[in-house]
Amino acid sequence: QLQLVESGGGSVQAGGSLRLSCAASGYRPRFYSMGWFRQAPGKKREGVAIINSSSRTSVAGSVKGRFTISEDNAKRILYLQMNNLKPEDTAMYYCAAESVERLSLEAHDFTYWGQGTQVTVSS
Repeated sequence: QLQLVESGGGSVQAGGSLRLSCAASGYRPRFYSMGWFRQAPGKKREGVAIINSSSRTSVAGSVKGRFTISEDNAKRILYLQMNNLKPEDTAMYYCAAESVERLSLEAHDFTYWGQGTQVTVSS
């Protein structure tokens, strides 16, 4: 089993920044995809950014140029740097992982999920 624990959420004003972290433990696949998803109340879960075991990344158009995904492979920590936050970025943010190397931003392609961390952006 692979366990994921997110941290770093909080409340900020529009234009501010936050960095989310996701610590992985347990099963360590050789090939993998890890990413961030978010879900606002009443909306479906959407992919934000993905990184795979080849260090390739994919970022959703709505956050491109503002959010950056990265990882510390040795520490098994995934990061999401979020800059110039907007009220529409308000959501629960989830870390996800899959033992397949791909660049999918589709939630159904991921097996392992964290509990989420709340991000609230006020105008």
